[in-house]
Amino acid sequence: MKKWLRRIRGAFGMGLTWGAGWAFVGGLIELIANLVPGLAWTSLIDIWPVTLAIPGFVGGMVFSTVLAVAGRNRRFDQLSLPRFAAWGAVGGVLMSLVPIALVAAGVLTPDATVNVWRFAAELLAPLLLLGAASASATLALARMSEDRELLDAGEDVADVGLGASEARELLGGGR
Repeated sequence: MKKWLRRIRGAFGMGLTWGAGWAFVGGLIELIANLVPGLAWTSLIDIWPVTLAIPGFVGGMVFSTVLAVAGRNRRFDQLSLPRFAAWGAVGGVLMSLVPIALVAAGVLTPDATVNVWRFAAELLAPLLLLGAASASATLALARMSEDRELLDAGEDVADVGLGASEARELLGGGR
């Protein structure tokens, strides 16, 4: 039971981290919209940070699930950046299918002017790119954290020496 709670907490943390990152990207879009008035794509949505934070949170949780399945039993130093980015892209693709799944489940009923398949196709490229970038950033942060933990642990290891019998054993002498 503890293992599942730890995984759920990790997925929630990953979702919050991705949500914060995507909200930051939304803030940059808002800044661009205010600095360069008249850009058509910036006027589509009024509150970009919130608009991107919600799918970022969901994307982080989806990526956490993809990572749990695809990267199990591996440490962060054993994972390559391109593979991690590909897993993030897979998470983005899965997120672009969420509107179709909501309509199929009957949770969402689009009006006659909305083509759900087209909407999902339009979401595909941005979510794929944001997912790959977020996954790459996640691996970079995890490696930095892991390196810091190793450095901190290294201070304790420096104080530990080999005993006389262990030193002889390493040198191949006296059993």
